[in-house]
Amino acid sequence: MDFVTPIEPPPVRGDSAPRESATTTRHAVRLTPWVRLELAAASTRGRRREVNEDAHSALSGSTPLYVVADGVGGGAMAARASRELVHRLHDALDAHRIDARAIRNAVLRADREVGRTIARETDDAGAATMALCAGTGMLLSRWLIAWVGDCRVYRLSAGGEEPAQLLTVDDTYKHLSEAPPPARMIGNGAVSSPNIDRVALAGGEMLVLCSDGIHKHVGPGEMSEVLRDSAPLARRCARLLALARVRGSRDDATVLVVRREPRHERVALMVAAGLLVTAIAAAIVVTASDRGFRGSHRAPTASYDTGRVVASAESSFSGQTSSRTREP
Repeated sequence: MDFVTPIEPPPVRGDSAPRESATTTRHAVRLTPWVRLELAAASTRGRRREVNEDAHSALSGSTPLYVVADGVGGGAMAARASRELVHRLHDALDAHRIDARAIRNAVLRADREVGRTIARETDDAGAATMALCAGTGMLLSRWLIAWVGDCRVYRLSAGGEEPAQLLTVDDTYKHLSEAPPPARMIGNGAVSSPNIDRVALAGGEMLVLCSDGIHKHVGPGEMSEVLRDSAPLARRCARLLALARVRGSRDDATVLVVRREPRHERVALMVAAGLLVTAIAAAIVVTASDRGFRGSHRAPTASYDTGRVVASAESSFSGQTSSRTREP
């Protein structure tokens, strides 16, 4: 699994310690015969951090599954918790049938395993919040979303000036009228049932996953304005991070965007090709039937009924994914 930052963050040795690159961006395109997914992500280290405690999915995986995780607790254990969480969710769900039950089981298993990993290293706390989306069906028009804590998922319509639509409700103890810590987290045994919902994604619409380093400082209207720009999608994501900084964010910040576009021309071509193959097959069957009849009947005035002809054609395609990485 390819992560934005290493599994093990570098040790902290004062001002001379090596620091992670402040901001990273990624871009990929996932193609199937039916749909095109454009994917972009950007993540930045907080101004007072040696390592970025956020993590997100690689964009070139074989499964349309994408995760943003926000490490909680500070230091190496927070960074490790977020990266291990992303890894474990992909390990449990990639190349498998994804439904609400599978996501729930994967999150609960990750909660146990991340907690065990940290407990073997230190008595200090370490956990993570997360937001997840997974495409289902041949057309990838139906998506499952899941979240724990205060990472969020938004949906952005294809046109107009409507603000981004918030699809999640922060899974915080304040919202639940319970005692602190401020948010439910994966890795500390506080997850009894992850939040899971189903959403539709039309052509040209986007799903936006982000950590609180963005949504605490950028409103839905500003998010919509930045992400609807005409610049390359990865650059728009980087601009969203920059806007959060201007608005006062000092935390790590991560955004991952999925944009869905049906491939209408490709679908029409496939349908036309299928009809042509069916017509050719039907003609071959009719010709063969005609020859067979003539060979078995010598009378020149014989009449006949060709009956019904059924022909079918099958085509199989595999999705293609292209990706590239850029660090500005």
